[in-house]
Amino acid sequence: MPIVYVTRHLHFSAAHRLHTDMLNDQKNKEIYGLCNNPPGHGHNYELEITVRGEPDPVTGMVIDLKELKDIVEKEIIAHVDHKHLNYDVDFLKGIVPTAENIVIAFWEQLKNKLSNCELVELKLYETPRNIAIYRGE
Repeated sequence: MPIVYVTRHLHFSAAHRLHTDMLNDQKNKEIYGLCNNPPGHGHNYELEITVRGEPDPVTGMVIDLKELKDIVEKEIIAHVDHKHLNYDVDFLKGIVPTAENIVIAFWEQLKNKLSNCELVELKLYETPRNIAIYRGE
């Protein structure tokens, strides 16, 4: 049976501040610039989830895209949408919420939640020009 890749696109809005306690305030400002603003700032994030598998011989689907959406909404979107990523999201506690770190944390939330298909790639658009991609490597 052929292997097919399927992608679902979702979005959420959230605030964050790029800051690490491992650096002093001046160094944080130098590295993160405007993204180090103490109250934080927001983004309208876009998230693409790609899975792969064999299409079911009865349904013709690798996964029901509504099921994939429901899983991602339960495991990720419900926790991050309209939240401050530094303070409100348990699975992001203690990390600098860069797009790179966020997409890795999302992978950890999803990796054991799918059946009959394999999680292949997460693509997080912080802005249309800033994108982090993670493939579980």
